[in-house]
Formats: sequence, C-alpha cells, structure tokens
Amino acid sequence: MTRGDILCTNIFTIGEVLTGPRKKNDEAGISGLKAFFDSQDVEILPFGFEAVDHYSLIRAKVRVSQADGIHLATAAAAGVDIFITNDGDLRKLKIPGIRFFADLDGKMSLFD
Repeated sequence: MTRGDILCTNIFTIGEVLTGPRKKNDEAGISGLKAFFDSQDVEILPFGFEAVDHYSLIRAKVRVSQADGIHLATAAAAGVDIFITNDGDLRKLKIPGIRFFADLDGKMSLFD
C-alpha cells in the first residue's frame, strides 16, 4: 500500500546539502543533487511571510539554531505531517503545524 507522501524541503536545505560535495570538488555529486532537487520527486517549500511568522514564534519559545528554526518554520507553515531529522533534540519538540517527528530509521514521535 502506498501512502502517497511527498518529500518536501526548503531552498536552504539544498544549500546545506551541496556544501559537502563542493568542499570535495565533487562535480558529479553536485550535479546529481541539483538534478534530484530540481525533479518532480521533491517539492521545494517557500520561506514566505507565513513561514517567517512561524520562525519568530519558534525562536521566541524554543532554543534552536537559526537554520533549524528556518527548517521547522517552513515545515510548520506548510502543515507537513512528518518532519524527518536525525537530531534527537529536534524530535523532542512540539511545534504547532508539525504532527510527527521521525528519524531516518523510522522512529517517530507523535504530537497531536
């Protein structure tokens, strides 16, 4: 059975992901990542006014880095069901607009 989930992220993630291959001058890796993120397999969420509002609320109430705040705010503004991260501290947070936190191994936290 297929759930029909859509992988989504924001433009800042792409910049972060490209940093590793750029440090190694891995042109094939850079090209492959750009092609993946520019494909129909990923939805790039906007960091617009609604996300900015979420960002200010998150940063005012929770101790997170600016980058993590941007990622959380973008996801919350879009109303994502599952936020995937390997950061155990982020998985403990309750962020309005995000129902589940999961790691890459599938361990989940539900906030409803």
